[in-house]
Amino acid sequence: MFGLIGRITAQPGKRAELAAILAPGEGALPGCLSYIVANDPTDPDALYVTEAWESRAAHAASLQLAAVQAAIARGRPLIARFETIAETEPVGGIGLGTSYDNP
Repeated sequence: MFGLIGRITAQPGKRAELAAILAPGEGALPGCLSYIVANDPTDPDALYVTEAWESRAAHAASLQLAAVQAAIARGRPLIARFETIAETEPVGGIGLGTSYDNP
C-alpha cells in the first residue's frame, strides 16, 4: 500500500471553499482505500489530507482522471502553500478492509 499525509494552507478565508473542492463527498477513485480531508484546529486556513492507496501506481493514475484534473484546476488558485508531511506504507485500519467486528 501507499499513503500520503499532506498539509495545505488555503488563501486567507478560503479554507472551507478549498475543502469543498478536495472532499466533495461523493464518487470513488479506483485504488483509493481512504481519503480524508480535515481542518487543522490550530490554523484557520490549513487542512490536512490523509490518503491510503492500493499502490503508488493507483495514486499516480488517479491524478490523470478528468474529474481530479478539474478539481486541481479549481483548487489551485485557493492554495497558498502545499506541504507533503509524509509518505507512508499503510498496514491496516478502519476503512482499509478491516474492522473491529471483522478483523
